[in-house]
Amino acid sequence: MDRPSPDPREVVAGLLGDERLTTACAERVRILNARGVSTRRIAAAADITQGRLYEYMNGKSRVEKLALFEQIADAFHIPGHLLGLARRVWEPPPPAAGHEREEQPPPAGDELAAVEQFRSADRQAGGGRLYGAVVRHLSERVAPRLVDIGSGPHVFAAAAALTEMAGWMAHDSGHDERAAQHFTRALPLARASGDLPLAAHIAASNSHLALETDDVAGAVGWARGGLDLAARGPRIPALTARLHTMQARALAVARQSAPAAHALEAAHRDLAAPQAADHPWLSPFDAATLAGESALVLRDLGRHEEALSHAEQAVALRAVGRVRSLALGRISLVELHLRRGDPDAAVHVGHELLRTSPTLGSVRVLRQLDGLRQLLERHREYRPVREYLARFDDARRARMLLLADLIPSSPGGTTA
Repeated sequence: MDRPSPDPREVVAGLLGDERLTTACAERVRILNARGVSTRRIAAAADITQGRLYEYMNGKSRVEKLALFEQIADAFHIPGHLLGLARRVWEPPPPAAGHEREEQPPPAGDELAAVEQFRSADRQAGGGRLYGAVVRHLSERVAPRLVDIGSGPHVFAAAAALTEMAGWMAHDSGHDERAAQHFTRALPLARASGDLPLAAHIAASNSHLALETDDVAGAVGWARGGLDLAARGPRIPALTARLHTMQARALAVARQSAPAAHALEAAHRDLAAPQAADHPWLSPFDAATLAGESALVLRDLGRHEEALSHAEQAVALRAVGRVRSLALGRISLVELHLRRGDPDAAVHVGHELLRTSPTLGSVRVLRQLDGLRQLLERHREYRPVREYLARFDDARRARMLLLADLIPSSPGGTTA
């Protein structure tokens, strides 16, 4: 059976750090064709015939219009500078100059306390219940201080951290476009504060959101941009571990097995390194988080046994305190058991999953539960799975009723 043609953006995402791409971009598109992207797709992206493309690739004709390369860059998410173009609108902005190795500004104590309170509540209740409160706090308490001539750079850092937090809560509420707007606003605020680690942290959040919205090349680009920012600030191993993890996740989705594995190894090395004092504005990235993300990377690489081990570790480390993280970890566990052909183990973990509080205000969890149900449905002929699905559906109906005020509506008026 013929293998399906690879997605061109996924191919490019895995090649962005490959010296061969830099060299081959002088020959423009030859490397894409060599990696399996058909000349038909390349020609369609450039809005030319295949015959004309062959002439360009074989040196029989020269390209005279810059727009051709702009179309190719935008179609396949090739960074503009590799084709001699200006930065494309979809590329992460470059690191601001002049802030190498700056010390982080002192935190604003009252705002730092607010961040910690919101963060703690979010872990238990989910972002959907807290998004409005964070936005009001930003508007009423933080925004006026940004224009106060007596305020220092730390106020911009507080605004950046809270704006990024609002983005995550919007994402948890199922509003990814709104989340992207918050992340976009947070990055220049972090740069204005001179806090490079915070800017790198926000780049990691952008990478996560890009991956969630199927922009694999964007996810790789944001992770690389974040690593560049992190390298220019004080060394924070947990931060670089998070960025390497996001890079690994994107590369795994792009089916770039070796680069993804190397990035994941780098993440584990960094998190195992001696950690400096916690940065005041960064969300913690700990062993449980890395275990959960590693399970996703290894799942996408088809290494299900290793993925299962990491998923079990993530659940064990999250046994107390973090409702949403524990729910997401158990969803991964059930899915992995099903992929390994062990429905009994999946049902066992699934019963634990149903104990998740039905009032958890996370549309993200709800959507992952719906995806999990589709996997379970494939095993409906097996009686324990069929009986479990009955309980699962009862729990879902209760959850939908309790979260009706949070669930975004589709254009047709039904719940998303």
